[in-house]
Amino acid sequence: MDPKYIRNFSIIAHIDHGKSTLADRMLEICGAVQKRDMRAQLLDDMELERERGITIKAHAVTIWHEVDGQRYQLNLIDTPGHVDFNYEVEKSLQACEGAILLVDASQGVEAQTVANAYLAVEADLEIIPVLNKIDLAHSRPDEIAEEIEHSIGIDATDALHVSAKTGQGVSAVLDAIVRQVPPPMEDPSSPLRALIFDAVYDEYRGIIVYLRVFDGTLRKRDRIRMMSTGKVYEAVEIGQFTPRMAANTELGAGEVGYFISNIKRLGDVKIGDTMTLDKGPEVEMLPGYRPAQHMVFADFYPTNTGDFESLREALGTLSLSDSSFSFEPVTSGALGFGFRCGFLGLLHMEIIQQRLEREHDLDMIQTAPTVTYRIEMADGSEQEIHSPGQLPEPDKFERLLEPIARASILIPSEYIGAMMQIANDHRGIYVRQEYLSVTRVQLVYDIPLAEIIYDFYDKLKSATRGYGTLNYEIQGFNADDLVKLRILVNGDEVDALSSIVHRDQADPRGRAAIKKLRKEIPRHLFEIPLQAAIGNKVIARESIAALRKDVTAKCYGGDITRKRKLLEKQKEGKRRMRQVGSVEIPQKAFLAVLGDKEGGKKEGSK
Repeated sequence: MDPKYIRNFSIIAHIDHGKSTLADRMLEICGAVQKRDMRAQLLDDMELERERGITIKAHAVTIWHEVDGQRYQLNLIDTPGHVDFNYEVEKSLQACEGAILLVDASQGVEAQTVANAYLAVEADLEIIPVLNKIDLAHSRPDEIAEEIEHSIGIDATDALHVSAKTGQGVSAVLDAIVRQVPPPMEDPSSPLRALIFDAVYDEYRGIIVYLRVFDGTLRKRDRIRMMSTGKVYEAVEIGQFTPRMAANTELGAGEVGYFISNIKRLGDVKIGDTMTLDKGPEVEMLPGYRPAQHMVFADFYPTNTGDFESLREALGTLSLSDSSFSFEPVTSGALGFGFRCGFLGLLHMEIIQQRLEREHDLDMIQTAPTVTYRIEMADGSEQEIHSPGQLPEPDKFERLLEPIARASILIPSEYIGAMMQIANDHRGIYVRQEYLSVTRVQLVYDIPLAEIIYDFYDKLKSATRGYGTLNYEIQGFNADDLVKLRILVNGDEVDALSSIVHRDQADPRGRAAIKKLRKEIPRHLFEIPLQAAIGNKVIARESIAALRKDVTAKCYGGDITRKRKLLEKQKEGKRRMRQVGSVEIPQKAFLAVLGDKEGGKKEGSK
């Protein structure tokens, strides 16, 4: 198809502003889906997406729209809205020339609206502002248009007014896409270059590659070479999502579609790679994607040690469809063999865990999430550590540095005082304050990332009655008074329960952890001390009393010396057992300490 009749665009917005609903109406208006097959969140095919009402993966679909008698091919990539899936948004925008910036006309500009708009500006896309939910009685389209201009700097005077729920104004959005989004500038006669922007694993067909053709034409039966791996494959099937997979004989310059070649090995496909013709002219690789910056790490251990290989295969399958997730094998003295996984945030971690449990039927123990720290050595060099167990003794390094996030907090103006107090309590440093309108304000703070993932999000939502929103990006690393909080059971350190905290918070967090352990570890025949320590200094202690067996039960009367002899014998036996006895820590004890962040909920829960 002639590229001048193609439009590639994305829908970007804050979470819950109506991206997936707008995509549903577009599919309906363009006739891509029969009315009887229509359902809410049609593109969100993952069970978790439908259950939570959020988009987790970007989804591509091709629709057709007619303007002034000319038929245009519109390639839509629906993107997630949560801060943890920013990487999915960034990937999708590289395959587009334009973006619809969708803003809720009742809630207004939110933290992720600003962040996603800046991503589109950096990608040099044509941005079309659209105000959604104008059918609500409390919508404020004129005020929200001013907020867009003030906070993002985009002219929203002629912003389109739509209701994605009822379909009002959606046809005008489709017309605006055709008229305002530039067509692809690629040359169909150039050698083939296609960008792999996603992939999924199908049990029967192998790996299905999602691609955007930048130059040339991809035809069925062409022999294709992956430029980064050098692997060569035959195009067994190519096609487009309409929204179901529809096979074609070719994909031209500017088109978005899929490629199947019975690829079975997960390592043979790399997201961001360039595909070209084998034995064709030499071409330059497309820029691809910057590596994802993992800032939250957690360890997954199979409950059943025999599931280790199953867990490895499941993680490999998930990492193919989610290139922003990584894993490597680790060993724990308490939990055995497992994997240390890197995530973009807490919701990302929670989604991966639930996908492993649901899609792969695995039962796991997950350690407490921790952020990436850096240690500065005496010679000035730096090393990254991803878990407290990797932290060397204090005399082996000079300084311990933690990641600092630039947090943008959008709240109603009446909650400024409460929000500032929460930010200060979490070691935040004030940067600036901006009024987007009379009633809405943006606070900007530099806050340690460890504080944000601990309980900052929950306190933000509580203090603002759910109206506050948060977006953050990593600014760099700063040194502070950080210590390793060690948890000891019967004198032995349990590495899976250790954490790195600020010295001021070590005492309350240590006490909370050992109180939970005391409730969950069963009593033994000897006393079990539970301790929280910084280095060799114990800062909190609890004891689990020994079980007392009544050894004198069989003595009916008689000389008291006989009972004393039995009691002394029992005391000596307990002393010996105390010296050689080991404590069995049940899995529910780990879950009690690790499962709810010492009483807080996970970020991103709705």
